[in-house]
Amino acid sequence: MSTESDRYFIAIVPPSPYVEQALELKNHFKDNFQSKASVNSPPHITLHMPFEWTASKVDKLVEALHTFSSTVPSVKIDFNNFGCFAPRVIFIQINPTQALTDLQHQLRQFCKQKLGLLNADYKDLPFHPHVTIAFRDLKKPAFTTAWEVFIDKKFEGGFLADRICLMKHEQGKWKVLKEFQLTPVNLASAKS
Repeated sequence: MSTESDRYFIAIVPPSPYVEQALELKNHFKDNFQSKASVNSPPHITLHMPFEWTASKVDKLVEALHTFSSTVPSVKIDFNNFGCFAPRVIFIQINPTQALTDLQHQLRQFCKQKLGLLNADYKDLPFHPHVTIAFRDLKKPAFTTAWEVFIDKKFEGGFLADRICLMKHEQGKWKVLKEFQLTPVNLASAKS
């Protein structure tokens, strides 16, 4: 039996037109600030940090995530301009909601109990939903210049997140391996 493993993470990928708008911003940082690391993944909201999984057992992972997603309601996502983690990260801010926090918490607990995954959160920091547009290779002087522009820039809109995605690292890039439908809810009654 093979013990070779691959890297995965779990996220929400925004639909059109937001995914294209976020890609434009990532490319803006690549072209104007030499920050290209973020273009190696589709725009996304991370729900579970990257983890290693045995390649020969990926069917078990997919089946488990299908089971999980069928029990969790869709959540409303609202963008709220831009934010940063100084001195390197600039992101599209997401309005934190109880429904989104609950989704991430339920996924974290499920992955811990059913899959033995213990690294759901970044450095044990609280969940802070966002869509990264520039990060680790954004130099400090470029961050300062870019943040002066983006601090007052607008990015608004919203969508009903009706699926989560299993992302897989292949050939230096993250790609959507599989999508899992969440339980439908009425957009008007989606929890804030």
